[in-house]
Formats: sequence, structure tokens, C-alpha cells
Amino acid sequence: MKTIKLFKIFTFMALLFVFACAEDDYVATEGLCPTVASTTPADNDVNVPLNQVISATFNKLMDTSTITATSFTVNGPNPIVGVLTFDSTATATTVHFTPSSNLLLNTTYTGIITTSVKDTMGNAMQVNYVWSFSTGNSIIPKVIATDPINGSTNVPLNKIITATFSQIMNPATVTPASFRVSNGTANITGAFTFSGAKVIFTPSAQLTANTNYTATITTAVKNSNGVGMTTDYVWTFSTGTTLTPLVLVTNPVNLENNVPLNKIITATFNQVMNPATVTNASFKVMDGGTPVNGTFSFSGATVLFTPSATLMSNTTYTATITTAVKNSAGVGMTNDYVWSFTTLASTIGGPDVRSLLNVGGLGGNAGITNQGLNTVINGGIATTAASTLVTGFHDGLTADVYTETPLNKGLVTGGIFTAPPFPGTATSFAFAQQAVMDANALYNDLSPASMPGGIDPGAGQLGGLTLPPGIYKAAGGSFGIAGSNLTLDAQGDPNAVFVFQCASGLTVGSAGPAGARSIILINGASAKNVYWQVGSAATINAAGGGVMVGTIVASAGVTLSTSGNAVQTVLNGRAISLVASVTMVNTTINVPQ
Repeated sequence: MKTIKLFKIFTFMALLFVFACAEDDYVATEGLCPTVASTTPADNDVNVPLNQVISATFNKLMDTSTITATSFTVNGPNPIVGVLTFDSTATATTVHFTPSSNLLLNTTYTGIITTSVKDTMGNAMQVNYVWSFSTGNSIIPKVIATDPINGSTNVPLNKIITATFSQIMNPATVTPASFRVSNGTANITGAFTFSGAKVIFTPSAQLTANTNYTATITTAVKNSNGVGMTTDYVWTFSTGTTLTPLVLVTNPVNLENNVPLNKIITATFNQVMNPATVTNASFKVMDGGTPVNGTFSFSGATVLFTPSATLMSNTTYTATITTAVKNSAGVGMTNDYVWSFTTLASTIGGPDVRSLLNVGGLGGNAGITNQGLNTVINGGIATTAASTLVTGFHDGLTADVYTETPLNKGLVTGGIFTAPPFPGTATSFAFAQQAVMDANALYNDLSPASMPGGIDPGAGQLGGLTLPPGIYKAAGGSFGIAGSNLTLDAQGDPNAVFVFQCASGLTVGSAGPAGARSIILINGASAKNVYWQVGSAATINAAGGGVMVGTIVASAGVTLSTSGNAVQTVLNGRAISLVASVTMVNTTINVPQ
């Protein structure tokens, strides 16, 4: 029994879905749209009595308040005046129209019931209902609608002209002689197509701007019974003065320099353009003789060109928009629009890290210490101190252990280089000595003396900023990253270099479990091209966590996280100290290449 009930429910829901009415102001609740089931006189009736009462019967009860002199009309040579009556005052299936005076002899009439009539559930008819009858012995066709309508102005130049009749006409009778559109001096040429009772005229060429047109349908256009209209049907319309498209502004502007390599190129017109006319042939960006591939998108009157790959640095590009780009009326610019721009060049070059290329940590002459079980150095570490001053590590290349305890074990994948005693050797000590020399050279290469002109956009606070490539010098001596992350934007240049100079300290993050801060790299920025020159000590996320980026060269030590922190701290770069130790707690260092 339950199965049967469920089947009935699903069947009813399916019917609601299939038959639900659309295009009205109501949500259909009954699931069946109203239609005209029959009329009196019937469609195409002839010899109708002159005192005929005209009726329409619907397939369901209708809301009589929606059936009015504007939604139910009868037209002969002129609109017929009459009275509407119903089977009852509020709802009815049949409406009666009684003309105020007798119909004319030998005259064709057209009845129209519009989609504004609704049933008692608020569902509207989905199309107008049109029928014709005659008081003579034939039905005479008539034009009941045109597009453009009579008297229209500012008609688009690519307008397709249509006329809808009261009945289907014989296509063979619709010719350039019987359906004419004139610009005042000559008939325009075009082609005819048909859709039911609608005749569609498509001009062979666009209409002329600011021109009056007269359309004439003669009595030679006939229905399938060979009956034509009693008189020619004539209507007029005019086109407007078409605004010629112009490029108002481009981005980049003409002759702009230092354009980012990831630039989206835009052109804004004085009107909305036809997207179909914007192609790689009509909107071209060229690197000399080489076209730049990309895709187009549109926002109002703005055309956006997104290159498929980043632009080349220090390169001049020429953009051309041709007259093939047109507006919705098919009108193009008078002339091609051409402009050029030049991309930025890398303003600074990265310093030479020399023997430090694969070094993730350098403890000067003071050693390197690890606490925790999760530290991993994806690279090597070095110090000119004795091997006993390297604690909490084992060498992933040789398996040598440097003072590990059950709670302090860290892996160094690229080797550990110290002075003796063993596992330090003379060879590893020589490498460490060279590394310290190269670290001092790198420190000097990053100094304001070697790289002048640094700026301080955040008055020492870098958190929350998005910075382009360049040199940044802490005006007060110290840089901090707190509150929000720092974002470095290479602007599409994979070789973009960022240098930060601190005469005193560098502090990343703040106190508390949520105090860790990170550096975000976007648009091609690379960790290998970020450098921090620190005059004293650098403290990186003392509360644990966060992702630091860049090679840190500090005079007096680098600290990553602090004792007791289990949250992993990450450095995509190098931790280099000249005269003090490097200490870390549960830290991952990834040496950039």
C-alpha cells in the first residue's frame, strides 16, 4: 500500500514538473497552463452573422479580473468596442464579447487573447491566441505586428525586419516587389525567411545610420487561399546616428615603462564591443615580429587580454587593435589603434653565494644546536668550531653522530662540516673555513654600501605588505614581520631579487601560539632570490610554526623557534651567522637552488 502511495506522489510531482507554466509572475501550483479550447466563431469561419456574439472557451476556470478590454480584443478595420461578460462574476471557463454595434458586411476580423490572462491559480497563457473570421465569404489577412514597430527610432543598423500576419501567408507571394523596404531613394535588397505567420526580411547589408526607412507590404502578398489584404500595409522607422567606436584608455598606457611581466593588457572603448569580433588577428600584441598568444575576456566596454605566458623582461611590445573589432551594430573604428609599452628589467642582480650554495646552516666559529626530534636540514651545515659544538644532529651522508640525545635528534642530509676532533676532520674544517669567508663576503655584498637606495615602506614593520622586487632598508635599524604575513610579488619575473637590510635585528612572528608569521611568494618569486642582511641577531618565529623565506646572513646569530615548541618551523632558505651560533627547535630548512 505504501508503495502505491509513493508511486502516486512521484507521478504527481513529475506532472507538476512537466506541465508547470513559465513566463508569468506566479509560481505555478496546479501544473496545467490555460489555453483557448474553442472560439465562436471558429478560426477561419466565413459568412458570420453581423450580430454575432464572439466567445472563447478555455480549458479551465479563469480569473475574470485578468480578462479585460486590453487582454481580449477584436479588430476589423478598427478596434471593435463591446462588452465582456462571463458565466459568473469571479471565475469562468467561457468569456463572451458582445460588440456595441453590428459587425460590418464582407469584413475580416481578428481576435487576440494575450498572455496576461490567467487561471484561478495564477497561471498565465504562454502565447497569445489569435484567430480570424469573416462576415463575407473569405478570410482577409492582415498585419498584426511588425518589428521595428511603426515610428521606431534609433533602430540598430543590423536590424532584421519582421511582419507578423493574422494567418500563415503563401511564401511564394512574398517577393522584393510585394514586401519592400526603402531608404527614400531605393529599395534595399535582402532575403526572406518564414516562421509560422511571421515573415522575416534580412537586409543584404547593414542599414545606413541616421536614415528614414519605409516598409510596404502590398496586397500581392496572399494567404494559401489566394486572398490578399484589402490595402497595402505601410510603416516607417529610422536609424540613429551610430557612435563610431573609439579606444578611450589602455593599460598599460602608450609608451609606459617597467610594465610587470604578468601584466593583463586591457583596452576600454567608448561603448560595448562585439566579443565575436575580438580575436588574435584583430587584437594583436607583438614582440617584434612574434605574436603573443593569450585569451580574451570582457567586462562592459573593456577588453582584457591575458597572455598565455609571462612577458619577457626589458622588452618593448606593440599592441594593435584593428578596424575588424566592431560594436554590436557591426561598426568598427575608423583606423587601427596602436600603442607600445616596455616591460621591466631586473633592477638588481642576486649576489654570489659561492660555497654556501648547499649550506642550510652556518654557525660561524660558535657552533650549531638542535632541540627536538623533528629537525631536518635538506642541505649541509658548517662551523669552524670544534665538532663538539655541533649538538643534536647526525650526518645523513656519513651516519656520524654529533652529540644527540633521546630528545634531540636532527637529520642533516647534505653533510656536516666542522673542525676536529672526529667526526670533524681537516678536510671538513677547510670547507667550513671557506664557507665562513664566503659568508662574510655575502654579508658585505648585501650591505647598503654595496646595494644602496633601500626604502622602508612600512616604517620597520613588514607584516601585511605586498612588496615588488627591490632593496629595502630598515630606517630604524630593525625589521619585523608581525600581525600579518609578508607577501613578495615578483610580478612575473622569475629572476626578481628582494634584499632586506637591517643594521640591527630581524624579528619574525610574535609571542603566543598564534604568533607565527610567514612569507608568501607570488607571481614567480623564488626563495633563492630573497636575502636578509642583519647587523645583529635574527629571531624567526620564537613561538614555533610559520614559513620563513630567504637566505639570512646575521652577524650575531640566528634562532629558529625556541625550546619546548613542538610545532614545526620552516625556513626555505639558509640560516647563516658570522660570529655566533645558530639554534633551532623542531625546524625544517630547505636550501633553495
